[in-house]
Amino acid sequence: MRYAIVNKLLLFPYYFILRVRHFMYDTSILKSRSFPVKVISVGNITVGGTGKTPYIEHLIREMPAAERVAVLSRGYGRKSSGFHIVSCEDKVAASGDEPLQIKRKFPHAIVAVDEKRRRGIEKLMALPEGERPTVILLDDAFQHRSVKPDTNIVLIDSSRPIDEDCLLPVGRLRDLPDQIKRADKVVVSKCPPEMDAGDMFMWEQRLNLATGTQVEFTSLRYDEPVAIFPEADKRYIYSKFVMMLTAIANPQHLRFHLLNQYKIEDHLEYRDHHNFRKRDVKRINKWAKNNPKSLIMTTEKDAQRLISLTTLSDEVKRRLFYLPVIVTVLGRDS
Repeated sequence: MRYAIVNKLLLFPYYFILRVRHFMYDTSILKSRSFPVKVISVGNITVGGTGKTPYIEHLIREMPAAERVAVLSRGYGRKSSGFHIVSCEDKVAASGDEPLQIKRKFPHAIVAVDEKRRRGIEKLMALPEGERPTVILLDDAFQHRSVKPDTNIVLIDSSRPIDEDCLLPVGRLRDLPDQIKRADKVVVSKCPPEMDAGDMFMWEQRLNLATGTQVEFTSLRYDEPVAIFPEADKRYIYSKFVMMLTAIANPQHLRFHLLNQYKIEDHLEYRDHHNFRKRDVKRINKWAKNNPKSLIMTTEKDAQRLISLTTLSDEVKRRLFYLPVIVTVLGRDS
């Protein structure tokens, strides 16, 4: 209750703008456009950190082989603009880190970026018939109501329930909590693998969703460490010490995982989608030199940017690894 009061009173200007905007779409004053292709939106109500990218990768894995899958993202953090089809040889500046990660992991999928979702879909549908996608996954599009998807999937971090959070800038909510009613499927992400049926039932009661809304519970599983550079020395994986290097919204899940095996010596933490500059590289090089026995662990998303840094020291390159993340659906994959 107190969170709702803060949202409605203390944050009234933002709350009011969101409420009016949704009213205009709900009453068709503003139009949502449908497309003659299956469109699945994957989004959230909070700012970052719910695991959208691993879940999109999970959906790609689940797609029938006959489907031609496209992922359309805004390409947050890129320096380019307009519509762009991502290639495995791209730089982060052209495509953004997450689209590049998806493309490199799934070369068969079409990955495109466009800050305007409608235009992006139109461009994808204008591809030659043999290349045109049969299903489009919209990344981070729950708030972009100008497109009407066939399925709206909303992710909620199990460690940060939306009914215990406030709107920006006080909290991390980017949208009104009651907008979850528009979801066709709610995914409670980053759950502990041991979550039981009772915990799931309590979550379903708490969400208070409309009849027919599907609820799914997922956990994140880390795969074996992967070297970013060819000169990496895999013996560092067996060190007792690790340093974390991250530029993501919420590195806590990675931290908890590493604590099972390592002592965390230090953590260089940057804002989400941070573009590493010369001064950052100097800091990383010095930091590694002062901690010569430690493995350096980063995320797969950060690896897309780090691999292009030509001035990283040989010491860093020998010890820098990332952990791939795989979504498991509790009750099915676990």
